[in-house]
Amino acid sequence: MKLSAELKAFEGRIGHRFAQPELLLRAVTHSSMSSPTREDNQRLEFLGDRVLGLVMSEALLARDTAATEGQLAPRFNALVRKETCADVAKAIDVGAVLKLGRSEMMSGGRRKQALLGDAMEAVIAAVYLDAGFDAARDMVLRLWGKRIDDVKADARDAKTALQEWAQARGLKPPKYVEVSRSGPDHAPVFTIAVELDNGESERAIAGSKRQAEQAAAKALLARLET
Repeated sequence: MKLSAELKAFEGRIGHRFAQPELLLRAVTHSSMSSPTREDNQRLEFLGDRVLGLVMSEALLARDTAATEGQLAPRFNALVRKETCADVAKAIDVGAVLKLGRSEMMSGGRRKQALLGDAMEAVIAAVYLDAGFDAARDMVLRLWGKRIDDVKADARDAKTALQEWAQARGLKPPKYVEVSRSGPDHAPVFTIAVELDNGESERAIAGSKRQAEQAAAKALLARLET
């Protein structure tokens, strides 16, 4: 199988030449483009998530030999969560090589955080199946780069941190409410409110519900801890 010029350039960006190029093609094929003769990347995403987890577990243990499990867990979660995978995917322009159906393409699929994160995990799995764990680990460590060294000792995401703050004070878990949605389907804008049962609340606006929830939680937590 011969890869397109775009996928060959992508091989250069990830630093791996595929002996089985069909694996790379599958890794960048979204379910909206799947067919009886073309597999999508969902199964690879499942495998890539596990490979990424092992790579990051090894890396964190090697970098801090004195850290406890409780200290390592939030750092691990910060490095493998979908937002981080999507950031790495953007850095190597995964969106440019995604194979999307027309409706997904028209709705801005090449920029969607979830699609980019999923595709990044699928690419990791493709490299693993093509050349083994060492090759996948080398690529992941290279692409994640300083993110591993810079991950904070307390790397909990804002929603987790806010929930722990509430639970420590005997409050119910935070409630997230979609206040409004505006903009076209391919570029929506969400306003999300986070509320605690003690009456405290904050709002945030972002291009996805997940991002808006995190931003609202971060804003409320910052206010509560001042």
